[in-house]
Amino acid sequence: MVIKRSPSRPLVLPSVSSGKTVRAMAPVVGFFLSFLWCSAGDWPQWHGPTRDCHLPHNEPVTSLPNDLKPVWKISIGGGFSSPVVAGGKLVYLDENGAQEVAHLIDAKTGKETWNVPVADRYEDEWGAGPRSTPFFDGDRVYVQSCNGEFRCLGLADGKVIWGTSFEKDFGVKFLGSKANSGTATRRGNNGSGIVDGDAVVLPVGSTDGATLVCFDKRTGKVLWKSGDDEAAYSSPMLATLAGVKQIVYLSADSLAGYDPKNGKILWRVPLKTDAKRHACSPVIIGDTVTVNSHTFGTICFKVAKDGANWKAVQLWANKELKTNLGTAVAVGDYLYNQGANRDYVCFDAKTGQLKWSQPGFGQGRKDYSSTIVAGKNLLVLTEDGTLLLLAANPSKYTELGRAQVCGNTWSFPAFADGKLYVRDGRQLACYNLLSTN
Repeated sequence: MVIKRSPSRPLVLPSVSSGKTVRAMAPVVGFFLSFLWCSAGDWPQWHGPTRDCHLPHNEPVTSLPNDLKPVWKISIGGGFSSPVVAGGKLVYLDENGAQEVAHLIDAKTGKETWNVPVADRYEDEWGAGPRSTPFFDGDRVYVQSCNGEFRCLGLADGKVIWGTSFEKDFGVKFLGSKANSGTATRRGNNGSGIVDGDAVVLPVGSTDGATLVCFDKRTGKVLWKSGDDEAAYSSPMLATLAGVKQIVYLSADSLAGYDPKNGKILWRVPLKTDAKRHACSPVIIGDTVTVNSHTFGTICFKVAKDGANWKAVQLWANKELKTNLGTAVAVGDYLYNQGANRDYVCFDAKTGQLKWSQPGFGQGRKDYSSTIVAGKNLLVLTEDGTLLLLAANPSKYTELGRAQVCGNTWSFPAFADGKLYVRDGRQLACYNLLSTN
């Protein structure tokens, strides 16, 4: 299939089958020479450079003024997708009233380079727009719509290199609000894929052998597919557990480890809940995996290998640590996350024991927050757009500063080269944090 675009008209994309690779024209040579792949100061994917919400060690944030002003601010459309930044380029997704759209802008100025429609717009009672975070790899960026249209775009001009449709290629019908449970087929394909060497792995969620699908990242060729679980709202993680590299994924039905070479399921723990609304990424500490849910609370498993056999043994469970949307972050032996009662909590990663809870968090009206580990401190963006600087102190809640940086948001921020990028449903803004220290 060949997709053609008039230079003066927007690109409207038909569905692209994974078996029919679409190749863009060769980008300008100078672009390749000038583009540098992700540095330590980039935020190229979901939850940052190491996918665990941690900043590089050379970028601590030690203060936060009340009068924090944006470097720039631009108007954008709706959506809950997070921005990503690499090599001075920022990609974000939004909606324009008819379609979900990918945008490339200059991270320093907010000036747009290109925009490309990706799929039809989706809206439910929670809002409109894309919910999956894009991710960079070299001279490409990968984007995904609510209804399961996935595209690999060239950074030079936004042209489609290859794409796949979860429905047409893997039989995952997107039902929207007509669905009976809270899987990705109802609220949108929120999970963000991951690059592993020459491959990209996506949470497709087909119950016919394609929970996860691995593609050649350059051509879109399917390398393997595995699993019979529906996708929830979690993103896969790469980890080394019991000395073996694997992909860890929390689906709508289970927590499991997959062999990245062939997709073989190494171990699997059923974690079924009525709503199937699992909306966190697995947290990896050593050989343990911790996940949370609004239903079962927070659970930690230790993964071990006994000869040719694998097992995941539950180390602890705290049924009171119910977190609906947020993912915990680890600092030393402690985890920090949004609590069950519109509070913020710290708990022991080894035992699950609660260390402290701060009530009335985010002005007491919201139940979501995003947390970035910045040195010995935490940057926490609340659902109502308040940015807090907290000490990563397991002994007590310690607030070091706060500033209002955006409106209501469910989008995880990005942090690159000392700049924090935040969005709500109307604006995307850039704040310089390191220069204020």
